Amino acid sequence: MRDVEISRAIVEAYFNDILQNLQLDVAIVGAGPSGMVAGYYLAKGGAKVAIFEKKLSVGGGIWGGAMGFNRVVVQESAREILDEFGVDYKPVGNGLYVLDSIELASTLASKTVKAGVKIFNMVEVEDLVVKDGRVSGIVVNWTPVKMTNLHVDPLTVEAKFVVDSTGHGAQISQHLLKRGLLKSIPGEGPMWAEKGEELTVEHTKEVFPGLYATGMAANALSGAPRMGPIFGGMLLSGRKAALEILGKLGGE
Repeated sequence: MRDVEISRAIVEAYFNDILQNLQLDVAIVGAGPSGMVAGYYLAKGGAKVAIFEKKLSVGGGIWGGAMGFNRVVVQESAREILDEFGVDYKPVGNGLYVLDSIELASTLASKTVKAGVKIFNMVEVEDLVVKDGRVSGIVVNWTPVKMTNLHVDPLTVEAKFVVDSTGHGAQISQHLLKRGLLKSIPGEGPMWAEKGEELTVEHTKEVFPGLYATGMAANALSGAPRMGPIFGGMLLSGRKAALEILGKLGGE
């Protein structure tokens, strides 16, 4: 075994993945809970899908639980998704379940990858491709390039649909706002867990032709409340987006 053989194996495998994912059915931006759940159900439904995550780690805000207490809560309406993924939980009353945030994040990631989703971490989406009034791809660069403000041109990935799963900032939808293609992004309202969970799912939808918003991005776009360390709405939001997109892909 030589060092160069190790390097060659990594480079060839990674660049093969890039080449195989330059044209997608769905490009998901953000590997948080709603993004990974959307990717899982899309891949299970036969779509070609990849997730692009600007951070080194995936999982979004799951890992820290609440105030660093690595536990989160999921409500009854999303329990079947926990069962689908095989995540353990304990009932705590009033239709709520508590679970280990480390198990949730790691299991979502593992099951999503095993379903056939490619995750590209440390890759930042710096813009959208818009053609004839429809989002039709993403513009990508290495996260360290963006962090250091180096003048390095990006590459593009073609996609029939793009999903903004970037959380509180709705960073992908912001690209449309600054070009006048979206009227406004009001941002999240004050904390109200019950209403926030409900509206996260309600506002998961196609916000611009070819662009879906899930999870906290959906709440930011609609001005709905934030909800803190309860994650059922995130899971349900990802599944809802996936099923709607699969329906549209099937109708093509």
